[in-house]
Amino acid sequence: MKPLLSIRRASVFVDGLDHPECVAVHPDGRIYAGGEAGQIYEISPDGKRVREVANTGGFILGVAIRPDGSELIACDLKKRALWRLELESGKLSLFADRVEGEPLAVPNHLVFAPDGRLFVTDSGGVEKPTGRILCFDRAGHGRVWSGGPFHFANGIALSPDEAALYVVCSLMPGVRKIAIRPDGTAARATTFVRLPKTVPDGVLVDRRGRVLITCYAPNRIYRVSASGRVSVLIDDWFSHTLSNPTNIAFADPGQGELLAANLGRWHLTRIVL
Repeated sequence: MKPLLSIRRASVFVDGLDHPECVAVHPDGRIYAGGEAGQIYEISPDGKRVREVANTGGFILGVAIRPDGSELIACDLKKRALWRLELESGKLSLFADRVEGEPLAVPNHLVFAPDGRLFVTDSGGVEKPTGRILCFDRAGHGRVWSGGPFHFANGIALSPDEAALYVVCSLMPGVRKIAIRPDGTAARATTFVRLPKTVPDGVLVDRRGRVLITCYAPNRIYRVSASGRVSVLIDDWFSHTLSNPTNIAFADPGQGELLAANLGRWHLTRIVL
């Protein structure tokens, strides 16, 4: 399948990060990413300035910024916890490490709904599908929103109409879709797309409802139409500009540029769409 975009559309946006697994963009244009030794980085909108603003001592997976821009929530693989970083003061505190009395297993990725609810994937085990989707309020009180089970629940994204969640199941491999009922509860998950011989990791939905899926392997981003038509958006067989891409975010409100985190290297990639 020929990619829609040449790899020449991709370039190193910012270097010197510690194997970033995640990326999120603040409403004011600042960019945040995490590192494998617990770092949380703040990056200027032009990519020229990087500073470490917090460190959990763990391994940062997904990060998300609250819709009002006040705080960032980070998933920590090593500490099996969610952290809250207040962006104005720089204060770091524990957001949650349990749900319904049970410890988190693998808090992996997360997405805010416009009303402030936070959806988090808890990946579960590798051998058996035990992944689930959690939902937290602003105070960090959580519940199991969908028990799945999902085969290693990973990236998560909200549809533009806020009527569904897309969840990457890395070991399915593919993406499942969960309709959100009018009362906010989860409908039964359905299979949105299967991607054989891949390890999908991150997911993002554009405002036209097209689903972008990053793959840890191969070094590729897929685009899937709302009707399920699969295209390769961009591919890097050389594993240099895209190297085990994990999570992605739109760099600008117009959605003309994409930022991708590369767990296999030390940079964020900028892709001109």
